[in-house]
Amino acid sequence: MSFTLQVFILISLPFVFALYFLKSYISSSKSQKNLPPSPPKLPLIGNLHQLGSSPYRALQSMARTYGPVMLIRLGSVPVLVASSSDAAREILKTHDTIFANRPSLNFFVFKDIAFAQYGEYWRQAKSIAVLHILSNKRVQSYRYVREEEIALLIENIQKANESVVNLSELVNSVTNNVLCRVTLGRRCDGRQFKSMLDRTMKLLGSFSVGRYIPSLGWVDRLSGVEGKVKEVYKEFDEFLEDVIQEHANKKKVDVECRDVVDILLEIQSDNVMGFPLEKDMIKAILLDLLVGGTDTSSTSLEWAIAELLRHPQAMKELQQEALVTGERMSMITEDKLEKMPYLKSVLKEALRLHAPGPLLIPHESTQDVKVLGYDIPSGTQVLIHATAIGRDPSKWEAAEDFIPERFLNNPIDYKGFNFEFIPFGAGRRRCPGIQFAMVVNELVLANLVYKFNFELVGKESPDMSEVNGLTVHKKYPILVSAIPHC
Repeated sequence: MSFTLQVFILISLPFVFALYFLKSYISSSKSQKNLPPSPPKLPLIGNLHQLGSSPYRALQSMARTYGPVMLIRLGSVPVLVASSSDAAREILKTHDTIFANRPSLNFFVFKDIAFAQYGEYWRQAKSIAVLHILSNKRVQSYRYVREEEIALLIENIQKANESVVNLSELVNSVTNNVLCRVTLGRRCDGRQFKSMLDRTMKLLGSFSVGRYIPSLGWVDRLSGVEGKVKEVYKEFDEFLEDVIQEHANKKKVDVECRDVVDILLEIQSDNVMGFPLEKDMIKAILLDLLVGGTDTSSTSLEWAIAELLRHPQAMKELQQEALVTGERMSMITEDKLEKMPYLKSVLKEALRLHAPGPLLIPHESTQDVKVLGYDIPSGTQVLIHATAIGRDPSKWEAAEDFIPERFLNNPIDYKGFNFEFIPFGAGRRRCPGIQFAMVVNELVLANLVYKFNFELVGKESPDMSEVNGLTVHKKYPILVSAIPHC
C-alpha cells in the first residue's frame, strides 16, 4: 500500500465513522420493523471481520447464538443467513418466487443458468438445460461415455501396480473427462484447461471488496482481482470460441453421438425455442456445465472416499455390496446401480456432512417479505446454510457422525423436496444437473470399491482439513496404495 493511499485512508476514516453512526441513528429511529437477530457490527465493514478463513463455519457458530434466521451486514449489504430446514422451506418453497433472484456479483458478468438474475432470460436458459441437455433421456444417452472413462480409470490404477496413487487427482480427472466429452465431444485433460477451471473457482470464491463496499471498489483493481477475472474469462472465451467454430465446421453427426455443443448449435440453427440463441448464451451455458459440474462432482466424491477410509466398517459394507452386485464382471455397469442401496446411502451421508457448496449460491429478495415472523426487506441477500441444516442435531441423530445406515429405507432425498437435506438447493434455483452428477459419482465409487482395497500411505486416517472457496475441498489429497481384489 502506497504512502499516499495510507494517508487518504487515515484522513477519511473519521468522516466515514461519523456518517455511519448518523445513518445508523436515523435508521433505528425510523424503523419499526421486526428484523431478525443480528450480531454486533463495525462501521463500514459490518460483520465481514467475523467470517475469518472459513465463512461457513463462522456463520454456523454465530447461528448457535443468534438463531436459525440471522441478519448480518457484509459491508453495506444486508445478508440473511438461514440455518434451519424451517427457514429454508419458507425461503425456497413458500416464498420461492420472491427469493428466486441472484444478487449482482459486481465485475462478474454471467449470462448462464446458475448466476443469471431471475427473469425471462434465466427462464429461457433453464428451459434449454432441462429440456435438451439434462433431461433423463439425454443423461442416459451418455452412459457409454461414463462407462468408457471409468474403465480407463480402473486400467490406470491397475497399471500403478500397487504403488502410491493420488486418488483425489484421479477422481477429478475422470469426472472432468466425462463432463468434457459430454459437453465438448473431447477430453480436456491439458494443464491449461485445468488451470482455467482452478482459477475460475478460486475467483468465484474470493472476496470482492467492491461487491460489499461499492465506494471501495477501486481496491479490487489495485489488488489485481478484477484483472485476474478479466484474464481468465478472456481465456475461456477464446477456448469456447474455438470449440464452437470447430463444431460448426464439422459434418453433421449421428443423433446418438451429439455432444452439448452440437445440441446448442442445432437449437440456434432451427430456432426451436422460439427465441434467438446467441453465441454468448451458448458460451455461458457451456461454462456453467464445465465449471460447476466438474468441481462439485469431484469434490463430493472425494469427501465420500475420505469418510469411507475413516470408517473401515462402512467401507467393508460397501465393498461387500459391490462384490455381490458385480457378479465377477469386469466392472459394475449403470444398470446394476439400483441394486446398491448402501452405495446411495454412503453418497447421501457424505453430502449431508460435506455439501459441495455449504452456503449454496446466494439468493436475493425482490420485495419485502416475512420469514419465520421476521421482516426481510427487499434487496436482502440470502445465504442458505446447507451444511448447518444437514448437521442440525434437532433433525439428525448423532448429526456430526458418518452413519450411512440412516438413509437405508429412508425416503429423504437430495432432490430439493426434503428441506432438512438440500445439498443441491431447492425450488426454482435448484441445481438442474443433480441426476447427471450423481450417476457419475455412483458409478465411480461403486467400481473403485469393487476393484480395489485401499491403504492410506503413512497414516491410519485421512486428514480432513479444508480449503474454502465457492466449494469446500479437502486440503490434502488422498494418497493410497490400491490393491486389486483377488
